[in-house]
Order: sequence, then C-alpha cells, then structure tokens
Amino acid sequence: MGREVFEARPDLLGDRADRALGFSLRSMCLDGPEEELTRTQHAQPALFALSFALWDVFVTETGVTPAGGAGHSLGEYTALTAAGVFDFDSALSVVARRGRAMAAAAELAPSGMAALLGADEAEAEVICARRREMGGRLEVANINAPGQVVVAGGSSDIEWLVGNARELGVRRAIPLKVSGAFHSTFMEPAAAVLATALEEVEVGDPSFPVWANTTASPHQADAVKGLLARQVVAPVRFSESLVNMAAAGIDTFIHVGPGDVTAGLARRTVQDARVLVVSDIADIEAAAGAIGTMDRL
Repeated sequence: MGREVFEARPDLLGDRADRALGFSLRSMCLDGPEEELTRTQHAQPALFALSFALWDVFVTETGVTPAGGAGHSLGEYTALTAAGVFDFDSALSVVARRGRAMAAAAELAPSGMAALLGADEAEAEVICARRREMGGRLEVANINAPGQVVVAGGSSDIEWLVGNARELGVRRAIPLKVSGAFHSTFMEPAAAVLATALEEVEVGDPSFPVWANTTASPHQADAVKGLLARQVVAPVRFSESLVNMAAAGIDTFIHVGPGDVTAGLARRTVQDARVLVVSDIADIEAAAGAIGTMDRL
C-alpha cells in the first residue's frame, strides 16, 4: 500500500514515523502480511501517515489552497493536520494511541457494525431503539450518504439486524469487516484514553475550516480535543458535513488518500459537485489539470 508515496516522502514515512509507532511503517504497508496491516492498531496510523504525506505532495505540486476540509472518522485527523491544527508527529502519535485504544476496547465484548441500505437516520434510530427495547445494544454510528447509514452493536445485535432486515423495512443490512462497534458506547474506554493523549499535544488555529464529524460544523481550536475524544463514541455525521460544506460555497471535493470511499459518498450526497480522487502520486497530475479551471475547492 502506497509504494509511490513512500518514495516521494521518505522524510515523513521513514525513521521519523517508525520512532513514533514502534514498528516499520514501510515494511508493514509494503510487505504485510495483510492481516497485520488491517488490524486497527496498525491500519489507523498507516492510513493517516500515507494520507497526510500524499496531501503534502499534492498541495506542494498544485499550490491548492482549500476552502475547507473534512475527513471520515480517522480522516478527520488528516484534515486537521493538513489545516495546521496538529503537527504531523503529534497527530501520528495520537492516532497510534487511538488505534491501540480502539482495538483494546473492541476486545472487551464481541461487537461489529453493519451498513443499512435504503434507510435514513430516522429509520435507523427506530430500528436501534426497537433492538434496545429487546435488551440489545444497537446504535447509529455513521450517517454516510443518502440511503446509507451504518449501525454498531454487539455481535448478536448485528446478527439479528441482518436476519430481520426486510421485516424492519431495510432493503439490505451488510455486516462490515471491522473488529468492533466503532463510534458507539462500546468505545467508551477508548474515549478516555484518547482524551488523555490529546491533552498532551498542542493545538493551533486551522488555516482553513475543517468540519467536525460529531457536529457537522467547522472546528474551533478550543473545542478540537473534546470533539475528537467524543468522536469515537458518537455518530460520524459525514453526509451532513458535506451538505454544510456545499452550503458554504464548496462545489469541488477531492478525496486524498488510499482508496476512494469518501469520493463516492460525496457524489451521492452533493449531486452537482465535482469530485476528484487522489489515491496515489500518479493521480496528482490529472487532478491538477482538473482544478486549474475551478474557483472553489
């Protein structure tokens, strides 16, 4: 994962990152094994480091000045670091502790997540409330895009949901390949660890607005730490954030980082927006050409 990015920014992704993480980031990403890379405690710092390094190359080569930014869950740290709220080393250290804390919290009880296709937030809340009335533990975790809401709960709650999706009025419930019930009260132990980690780092004023997952509004420097600690136990309001960014005048969204998931969410949520993907160094030239004629980014 990210071979070109490692070659472009060895200063960020070499010994500097390894000292913060306690393992070789390059070896983990390029050699695996995949089951180790995809473990929460490894995947989170790897994705953050690669996404930020790719962003740094992108902005250096294009001269782009964003009108705003946002990230989905872990991606919020990338957006905040890109805006200068955190420095890279501090953010990487916090993200590494976040990954370990979330992995540890997930081990306390069998749990998971599922995507509800064809359901909005209100319908998902009704389903979760019904399960809780039955003695279960099901919560809305991500509001991703119109018709796509993710819920989190115990393993038995997810099994109940998948088995009864049609009866519950959902077109389909798809279990996600995750190790725990993220963005739910299952993560309360991780929130406590994260709050402590965040207290140890400095926060600066953002150079551009970054919409917060928990509020779908731009961060204020004095509230960043509290919102990020709360983020792991609260729903990610990504769809609402995108709508609010569009209302603020942003009409072009660029996904920067491995994969293209947030690009798909942006296309579904903001119908008239232009959406670009920069998932590796090779994508930068095409994106630079596309944004050359755009006013707002």
